[in-house]
Amino acid sequence: MSDTNKSSLLKAIGNKGTTLEAEMSFFDHLDVLRKHLIRAVIAIGVFTGIAFYFNEDILDKIIFGPKKPDFWTYRMMCKLVEHFPSLGKDMCITKINGEIINTEMAGQFNLQLNVCVMCGIVLGFPYLLWEIWRFIKPALHEKERKSASGFVFFASVLFIIGIIFGYFIICALSINFLTGYTVSSEIKNTFTIDSYVSSITTLTLGTGIIFELPIIIFILSKLGLMTPKLMRSSRRYAAVIILIIAAIVTPTPDVLTMLTVAAPLFLLYEASIFVSAYIEKKKKKADASFYAN
Repeated sequence: MSDTNKSSLLKAIGNKGTTLEAEMSFFDHLDVLRKHLIRAVIAIGVFTGIAFYFNEDILDKIIFGPKKPDFWTYRMMCKLVEHFPSLGKDMCITKINGEIINTEMAGQFNLQLNVCVMCGIVLGFPYLLWEIWRFIKPALHEKERKSASGFVFFASVLFIIGIIFGYFIICALSINFLTGYTVSSEIKNTFTIDSYVSSITTLTLGTGIIFELPIIIFILSKLGLMTPKLMRSSRRYAAVIILIIAAIVTPTPDVLTMLTVAAPLFLLYEASIFVSAYIEKKKKKADASFYAN
């Protein structure tokens, strides 16, 4: 065998070894990720079990809360009318029309199961973020770890604020509008339990996810895919997109509910610009320090 062939063979064997090592490393990472996800699923399962234990209170006070005239949001609206009569008596909600029915044999069992799983996901979301952070953390440099150290806290806080806003504001306004909306006196409003719960789930979880916008912008800015200049120049397009998202998230055609959803999204977008500007400022400072040395 010639020296050239021997060299090629040794090089091929070396490359094969490197490939195998990379593949093993990839599968090792998958195994680590699997363990983190399993722990997160177990945590969600535990919270789901707790929700099963308190399912009567959850169903009566939380799920069917927006269907009752004494719901917190409706009481606050009536107090606003008392202090500001110019708002009009119609803003004070004292009756919720419509009737919720079950049309399937396993409908109420599925209701209980779905509601408890949804509660488990909401309560277990911060722990899921923490497990994701634990998986990503070893791959980051020391400076990157410090800059992203509050990821779990801020992401959890924004998600919880979104959940609260979606439940107490968006759900209340949507349910009041939809249950009372009629096109003819000949039509009686009756809603299936699946339709009612899916509306609450979509509005609540959807708003919670949308409130993660500053975190998404933070990540994109870190990767260099987003800049404050780009976000400022794209405000008009962002406004259109936000209004479209608000229209999709809110199942009601009334402008008031859509603007109520859009308002915090506009604020989140402006906050995201500040986040992106902060990241860019830190990058420029780091670059200036590097070239100065």
